[in-house]
Parts: sequence; C-alpha cells; structure tokens
Amino acid sequence: MKKIYLVLFSALSLTAVKAQNKFNLLVGTYTNTCQSNGIYVYEFDASSGDFKLKNSSENVISPSYLSVSADNKFVYAVNENGSQSAVSSFGYDSASGKLKFLNSNDALGADPCHLINDDKNVIVANYSGGNIVVFKKKADGSITEVQQLIQHEGKGPNAARQEKAHVHMVVFSPDKKFVLSNDLGLDKVFIYKYNPDSKNEMLTLKGTVDVKPASGPRHLTFSKDGKFVYLVQELDGTLTTFSYDKTGNLKVIAETSILPKGFKGGTGAAAIKISPDGKFLYVSDRVDANAISVYKILKDGKIELVEQQSTLGKGPRDFAIDPTGNYLLVGHQYTNDIVIFKRNIATGKIEDTGKRIELCSPVGLVFTKI
Repeated sequence: MKKIYLVLFSALSLTAVKAQNKFNLLVGTYTNTCQSNGIYVYEFDASSGDFKLKNSSENVISPSYLSVSADNKFVYAVNENGSQSAVSSFGYDSASGKLKFLNSNDALGADPCHLINDDKNVIVANYSGGNIVVFKKKADGSITEVQQLIQHEGKGPNAARQEKAHVHMVVFSPDKKFVLSNDLGLDKVFIYKYNPDSKNEMLTLKGTVDVKPASGPRHLTFSKDGKFVYLVQELDGTLTTFSYDKTGNLKVIAETSILPKGFKGGTGAAAIKISPDGKFLYVSDRVDANAISVYKILKDGKIELVEQQSTLGKGPRDFAIDPTGNYLLVGHQYTNDIVIFKRNIATGKIEDTGKRIELCSPVGLVFTKI
C-alpha cells in the first residue's frame, strides 16, 4: 500500500512540476509587412523548450508592444500606425489563450512603442509623437480616452534621428513611486513622480539626467535589488550603469559599449533584460550586428562581459527569458521567426536549440502565467 501511495505521490509531484514549467508566451507583431493576426499566444514548456500555438487576436493593427495586467486578466497593446496610432485593451483568458477585444482609443501621438500598466492607469510612450500619454482603466479593464499628455521638446546632435523628441520607453520604479522615461531624441532620461489616483496629473516631472550626446537612450532595466539601472543607447551601442536611490535619483557610475572590438557596421541596440535570478544582463543589437551580449552582474552593480552571440536572424528587436530562466527567446522582425536558445543558469551563456517559432514580424515578447 505504501508503494502505491509513493508512486501516486511521485506522479502528482511530477505533474505539478510540469505544470509549473508551462507558461504562455504572448507575441506582438507588425501587421503591415506580412500576414499577421496581431497578437499570438503560445504555450511554452520551460522544461523542454517545446511550444504550441493556443490562440491569436483578429485584425489588430501592429500591436508591437504588449503589457499584461498584474492579475493576468487583461492585455494592453500599442497599435503602431503612424498618425493613426492607437492603444487597445483586451480581456485575456490565460487557460485558453483567448483575447477578447475591449476597446481602443487614440494614442494622441504617432507610433507608440512601449507601455506599462498598474491597477489604475495605462502609460504609453509615443516615439514619433515625442510624448507620454496616460489612460485611466475602467472597471471592466477597458481604457478611457487620454487623461494626461506630456510633450517633450528639443532635439539632439544626430540630425537624422534626433530632429525632435522621441520617447522610447516608460518604466515603473520598483516601488511604483516613479516612472522613468527614455528620450532617444534628447539624450535624456526623465524621472516622473507617479500619482496613480490623480485625475489628470498622474505624472509630475521630478528631473532629468543627461547621457552621452548622440547616444540615443532606448530601453532600461532595474537590478533585482533596485539599486542600479542599466540603460542601452540605440544610436551608438553605449551601455550605461546608474546608481538609483528611493528618492528617484539616478547617477551615472559606468559606461561601456556593447559593440565588439573593431566592429565597423551599423548598430541599433534594442532590448535589455535581466535574468530571473538577477545575476545576468542581456542586451540585443540589430542592423548589422544581430547579436546578444551577455554580462555578469557583480555585487557592486558593475558588469563583466561573458559572451557575445549571434541571434541567428535579422532584427532582434525584442527577446524574453522564461520565468524559470531556462530559455531565452529572440524575436526577429525581418527574418520572421523566434529563435529559442537554451540558457545556462550558472554561466549565463546561451546555446541554440534548433527550435524556431515561425510568424510574421515578431517585435514584442512577454511571458505570463497560465
């Protein structure tokens, strides 16, 4: 009898482990270059690297970047479509992967490229519009019209890319007291105090931090302990480390380049992410490099290069590390696939599994619970 119980217990334990290793992968795409339904939902097995398509949206225009609500019930997407750009909300059933369109409102700025949400607001960065907009959430998860618009003004030294403000990201500080925003056109990081309950002044400017002229700040991420910020600059491949304190102050403490020594081609640094254990930093670079740089994060917040690997495709605009840290998935905008890399949790290094998810122009990847 004991043996039967042990076998049953082992089987149940194994089932539980397998279940914990399964997640949904949501992928946002561009829909103007090839056939795409918009948002795709895959079940991903983080113990094997296997995947299967569960569902997709229908007729959603270029949902290039996605943000999932904390309760896993709603998905928010930018609709990157020039002067006709919008922001959309969806009900999300994680078990089936089904997305139910709720509503959409004008972004009030061209080409939204990033967004975040909490239980009160959806905050969006409009790249070509050079502004930040804030939508309120309704009880059913849908969004109001824009309740606050903050316009950035100015230009940078790169006449072709910095002719005006280009807001590229908005991100909450770990304690949600501040929202940081990178402006590629102005070579600045803006720090806003966050007032979630305000009706139309959710963001109030605390200050700005200048970065290297003509570097073009794109994306940043916080260290796991919240004491450091790592910023990648799109135009010249600079990677900047800041110290960060709970009063919202950023201070530059180090700079390096993600470009290999002697590299002469075009660069377009893209995404920056930290492994779930907080020990490794990953940065992708597009245009000619098409590579991922891997860094070890030291105790003092400094970083040490581990390796640089080809992403095995063209245009690695975004990538995601599954919640277990076992796999790193890279979405290629131009070769229309997601390359699945196995990740060594001890060394941080990545290795091609040979597995590919084929789909049109993947440009935003996010994992959720099932």
